[in-house]
Amino acid sequence: MYISGQKHQSVFIGLLVILILAAILNLYSGSIAIPLKDIWNIITSDPTRSENYEYILTEYRLPKTITSIVIGFGLGISGLIIQTFFRNPLTGPFVLGISSGASLGVALLIMGGSLFGSIHHLYSLSTPIAASLGSFIVLSIVMITARNIRNTMSILIIGLMFGSFTTAIISVLSYFSSANELQQYIFWSLGSLSNLRWTDVSLLTGIVMISSVGLLPIIKSLDALLLGENYARSMGISIKKTQTIVFLITSLLTGSITAFVGPIAFIGLAIPHITRLIFKTSTHKILIPAVGIIGAIIMLICDSLTHISVGSKTLPINAITSIFGAPIVIWLLVAKSKTTRS
Repeated sequence: MYISGQKHQSVFIGLLVILILAAILNLYSGSIAIPLKDIWNIITSDPTRSENYEYILTEYRLPKTITSIVIGFGLGISGLIIQTFFRNPLTGPFVLGISSGASLGVALLIMGGSLFGSIHHLYSLSTPIAASLGSFIVLSIVMITARNIRNTMSILIIGLMFGSFTTAIISVLSYFSSANELQQYIFWSLGSLSNLRWTDVSLLTGIVMISSVGLLPIIKSLDALLLGENYARSMGISIKKTQTIVFLITSLLTGSITAFVGPIAFIGLAIPHITRLIFKTSTHKILIPAVGIIGAIIMLICDSLTHISVGSKTLPINAITSIFGAPIVIWLLVAKSKTTRS
């Protein structure tokens, strides 16, 4: 079934309206509810605006709202291109072990001994740097290994094995770490969008935007890969070149997001499926911006749900995205099983 271009345009307009409403809800919700009138006065620099509300909005909520949009956009796109490349609907952006590498870098920083601990306390960007180095090292190993492998499924298995290997090292570090170090790592692994400053938000936004633009040269290659590698080769497409670009962009998106906010589960896996159901097309020229917008909407909604207080604490973002994404994955497995039987 194909939806006309005019219908696509209408759906995009509707999604942009929902995105704006979700962003307003995100700015409004929190332990202190800022009235919509005050939000408007602050945005328009009205002289009657409240300075207290302005500080909360500009220094805490607005950076978090922008971060939610950027993260949803980046994870949605990375999930789409990795599912297309492996032609597997149940793969996600973390399948290459990038997120596991980032987690290992942070684990070594927090639980790896007194030297790493001292750096962690002295340098505020130590966690993102450690996560970035960890994801880069794992990506480099996977790409070097993939040079001599033609079967994409073998590359997928290698990525999963690296993920298992790094998880095992993290388990060993956790076993020998102190209670305080273990608590710090667990808090990071739960994810948090509220600790980013404007400089961090700007850097993360820049990485995601540059990575997204880097997809433009391979849009046709991604469309061809849906029909198989042999068909893509017959169209003159270099599988290795496409693979390199897909891996680099996925690592930049996933690695940078994990570095700044921690691992965010299920968004990159579930969003491409929701997008395909809505647009009913496999054309990446439409799907790439669509998964970005829908991913941003879902992340905004999930972040707004974290404001639901449990006692004096708020819910972790990773728990909310898992609660949202896990039922979709289960539904996909059930639907795929029914299709296979019929």
